[in-house]
Amino acid sequence: MTQPAFVRRFRFFGILTVVSVYLLILVGGIVRSTGSGMGCPDWPKCFGTWVPPTQVSELPAGYKEIYTAQRVAKNQKLAKTLERLGFKQVASQIFAHPTQFIETDFNATKTWIEYVNRLLGALIGVFIFLTVVLALPYWRRDRVVFWLAFASFLLTGFQGWLGSLVVSTNLLPELVTVHMALALLIVAMLIYAVDRSQQGQGDLVLGQKVLPNKLLPLLWLTTLLTFGQIVLGTQVREQVDVVATAANYLNRVGWIDQLGNIFKIHRSFSLILLVLNVYIGYQLYQTRNAQLQRLVTVTMGLLGLEILAGVTLAYLALPATVQPVHLTVATILFGAQFLTIIRYARQAKTQPQAAYASVVA
Repeated sequence: MTQPAFVRRFRFFGILTVVSVYLLILVGGIVRSTGSGMGCPDWPKCFGTWVPPTQVSELPAGYKEIYTAQRVAKNQKLAKTLERLGFKQVASQIFAHPTQFIETDFNATKTWIEYVNRLLGALIGVFIFLTVVLALPYWRRDRVVFWLAFASFLLTGFQGWLGSLVVSTNLLPELVTVHMALALLIVAMLIYAVDRSQQGQGDLVLGQKVLPNKLLPLLWLTTLLTFGQIVLGTQVREQVDVVATAANYLNRVGWIDQLGNIFKIHRSFSLILLVLNVYIGYQLYQTRNAQLQRLVTVTMGLLGLEILAGVTLAYLALPATVQPVHLTVATILFGAQFLTIIRYARQAKTQPQAAYASVVA
């Protein structure tokens, strides 16, 4: 059956947006691993201009004090707003955190790395807006698809605002973690929207075993644990930043030994995820469902690559080139697991109908 043109267009831009978000996560990882997060001390402009400077001579005298004062003023305003809304503890934490008072030296390379990160974020905003426009035909066909696309667009706008707070608080660790978690939520919503928009295209698969519903909760549990592992990983990354700053980015070999219990939990938790994924993969392969088997193959490949990257980081002194790869592969793994949940739930729902139809025929 030939798909309508609007279905193909929505699928193309939806997938393009998901890929772009993953690319942004990779670039964001590069920003963190190179210490370029404060390459642009203001937002959305960079050192007050839309095209960042290339030499320190282009900056005004006392630029560090100027942009530090701007950050503090912005945080003060935010803290007062949160306090009026009743979030007094959160307001006090944001305003009192010492990171906002850190003055950052200009570095052209780090500035442009952060600027490329922002350009890519803006491009994703355009892609998601186009995805919403292309989802309009689903208002009559399947409104869930439209609302998922629209909600992703709103969350992307909120993510941009949150990114400005990350800059103004000089990479406040708690905000960085929330920033990462929200990116995963946007990915999940877009994946579901794209997959749901394709329903009716080869949903019924005959000749496979009946899918047991009891496996679905385990799929959810494993995916949520992966989400938690990624959040733990961002906190480990925050500890690495603290250790690296204290060591003036020297003697990388000794950094691992200075990390706290979160690193040990993160490392040990990976073994639990490995066992769960292997068990689920074995069960899904027994279903003889080609779609699910392909997803299992992808998931296990990503899991193997993720473990290899983690081992490399732990035993080879945290090489900077591997850090963004470790994060990006983890987020792609989360996406593959979430897509497996969607496909499994739909196959489990439609298969009994297919079997009944074949009996009646």
